[in-house]
Amino acid sequence: MELLKDRLASGALDAALIRLYGEKNLEKAHSRCDAVITGFTKTFDSLPEALFSAPGRTELGGNHTDHQHGRVLAAGVDLDILAAVAPNQSGMIRIQSQGYPLIVVDLAELTPKAEEVNSSAALIRGVAARMASLGCSLGNAGLDAYIISDVPGGSGLSSSAAFEVLIGTILNELFWCGKCSAVEIAQIGQYAENVFFGKPCGLMDETASSVGGVVAIDFADTANPVVEQIALDLTAKGYALCILDSGADHADLTDEYAGITNELKTVCRCFGKEFLREVDENEFMAKLPEVRKAAGDRGVLRAFHFYAENQRAADEAEALRKDNFDEFLRLVRESGKSSAMYLQNVVPCGQTANQELMLTIALCEKLLGDRGAARVHGGGFGGTAQAFVPLDMLDEFKSKTEAVLGENRCHVVSIRPVGGFRLA
Repeated sequence: MELLKDRLASGALDAALIRLYGEKNLEKAHSRCDAVITGFTKTFDSLPEALFSAPGRTELGGNHTDHQHGRVLAAGVDLDILAAVAPNQSGMIRIQSQGYPLIVVDLAELTPKAEEVNSSAALIRGVAARMASLGCSLGNAGLDAYIISDVPGGSGLSSSAAFEVLIGTILNELFWCGKCSAVEIAQIGQYAENVFFGKPCGLMDETASSVGGVVAIDFADTANPVVEQIALDLTAKGYALCILDSGADHADLTDEYAGITNELKTVCRCFGKEFLREVDENEFMAKLPEVRKAAGDRGVLRAFHFYAENQRAADEAEALRKDNFDEFLRLVRESGKSSAMYLQNVVPCGQTANQELMLTIALCEKLLGDRGAARVHGGGFGGTAQAFVPLDMLDEFKSKTEAVLGENRCHVVSIRPVGGFRLA
């Protein structure tokens, strides 16, 4: 078998690399592949047999709608997790992430472990457990992997979903003959995050990372979500997509996220339902006094956000289908206002002096004026903002935001056309 290093040097992998990272980034892609192959060889004292990649994702529309079985608009981005891998027949999954301790997961132990909550080991074990329960014969298979990532932690680009999709894609390709679809791999990742990692997330992050490109997703039936890829060339529209790190303390925000789902569950119980997508908005309005008593005003406001944002995500997708980018930007601005006012996921509860994310959004809006759009990105409560920036303003925008937020806090990303992917 031709060595991966030789295939890389000969240019045999260039078509795949260009597809993932673009031709202008080919030299950087070569360097990263060389680094991950070298890292594997040094770590495991053997040669890797395959290369895999899974992208980070950006949420374009549908802020906190997925966990209520709503609609979203999202995209894979050109920042990814890259892995060199080889089966090891040891019954163990051994993963070395660059700069971190080696993780070892025994495939004979595929139940949640309390000591692994909020850890990468939990995600690995959870993905393996779910695939095994679905019929993937892992047994004593085993796997060695060396991983590097340029998805910034805490960036809102969902490094955890990319990690889950990466592990799922590797196991699916090497041990299950590619039986799982991209959406099924996303569902496996969500299971791992919910049951083993301990985070009550929806399915948007994993689906966007696994499928790639711009995707409109309807989660009315989460077992069979409707996923549609939509063409979008931001450069041709004259815009860049920026993700801005607000610099907020990345403390555990699980309780803040859970507060949204818990309050909306209380709203739903007023109607004997589990998810807000199942509650007709007219019925909700008719019983508003009763719902206020049960869920409180913030719960009601968050429900207002869901109903409007769920429709807005569909409208944003339709604007892109019709090539009406100005309408899309208008809807993005509306989404940002709704998240801040009604969903209230920009400032953590009780925080007053430090409001890094709100300041970041205000700064973006001031710099953009009546052009482009800016909004909270992803889960919120700190973290990142998203901005669509006209190309003729990009250099100035990046310079002025980083003068306030700090160097390298404005990430300019591109939309990647494919999701979880085997390069070689």
